[in-house]
Amino acid sequence: MKENWWKILASVLVLYSLAGGLLIEVPALPILHESIRNLYYHVPMWFAMILLYLISVIYSIKYLASGKTNHDLIAVECVNTGVIFCFLGLASGMLWANITWGDFWPNDPKLNGSAISTLMYLAYLVLRNSVDEEQKRAKISAVYNIFAFPVMIVLLFILPRMTDSLHPGNGGNPGFGGYDLDNNMKLVFYPAVIGWILMGTWIMNIRYRLRKLENIENSI
Repeated sequence: MKENWWKILASVLVLYSLAGGLLIEVPALPILHESIRNLYYHVPMWFAMILLYLISVIYSIKYLASGKTNHDLIAVECVNTGVIFCFLGLASGMLWANITWGDFWPNDPKLNGSAISTLMYLAYLVLRNSVDEEQKRAKISAVYNIFAFPVMIVLLFILPRMTDSLHPGNGGNPGFGGYDLDNNMKLVFYPAVIGWILMGTWIMNIRYRLRKLENIENSI
């Protein structure tokens, strides 16, 4: 029970954010209106994705330093789980964009950067499946992963700030602050971020353990 406290916390926070996101009062803002509730779902997906990708990079570096198979398995399962959250973030973002901007995919640098980043990580998974030899596959994908992460950071957080962008906090567009992200929203938003990050870690852990069992079966 003591070892699983964070899994219980993840479940409680996610359920709380799902319910609170629909029920707790939000500020009446022009253009956004009730769609601002999507902040509780869209943004935490990206937080979870980025953290999983970061953990993946750390374990790719560890693999290159140690050559331990488990480090490679953690790296790839972090990416596999991160891609799930990536698609959830893209889907929720597209719905929000259609409501507020009138288009599922307007010509926005952050949206285009997210599409390129998604393709980069899908290419990582394709790369792994295209190399048969285990150690060679792990080394090549580890190097690719290490370079992909900073490129993603540039595409998502640096380039959008250097040009016009519809996204809050980018291209001179003010980010969410005290006016729109009020105390009621903070009571849901921050638990949602923590909950989905923990949930992502939990999913990754399950996938990693399953991958280890598969490797053991294949080696018998």
